[in-house]
Amino acid sequence: MSTWKTRGLRGSTLEEMVNRTNERYLELGLALIQKIPTPITPIEIDKASRHITLAYFDQKSTVDYIGAVQGLPVCFDAKECASETFALANVHPHQITFMENFEEQGGIAFFLIYYSGKDVFYYMPLKDMLVFWNRGEQGGRKSFRIEELDERYFIGTDEDRTILIPYLKTMNVYLESMEEE
Repeated sequence: MSTWKTRGLRGSTLEEMVNRTNERYLELGLALIQKIPTPITPIEIDKASRHITLAYFDQKSTVDYIGAVQGLPVCFDAKECASETFALANVHPHQITFMENFEEQGGIAFFLIYYSGKDVFYYMPLKDMLVFWNRGEQGGRKSFRIEELDERYFIGTDEDRTILIPYLKTMNVYLESMEEE
């Protein structure tokens, strides 16, 4: 029996749920969001199944998803967290830099966090992530607890249950709050 050498399936259920959500948004004409593939170089390939069993990343990826929502450029990264504490080690400096640059160009950047232990999704605007990120950079806690999050951005269910993760509704709540500021 061979040893499993990859952690590549970690988050694959979340990715599939986000992909299906994005397909539904496209069908409804609400958004065009594409998964950004992470460039890899294969090291070992199982000849029988032709699957990559060991590889390394060619370069740092930026975000998981990028696209447009009703003409508004968006990018986001999907993260999964089993506990009620999210470690900032799951976010990389190059991702923060890319998202900041994206927003400077008029786009909206956010994180879609799935708290798998509670089966709860959360829309985290980049500006909110930066509060926690900067706290960690300044010597404070390098994590945040679910209790610290803004209640408005927990993602509810879709009324007709046709969208798995209705994050656009929560994004709209965020956009409305930005107009009020």
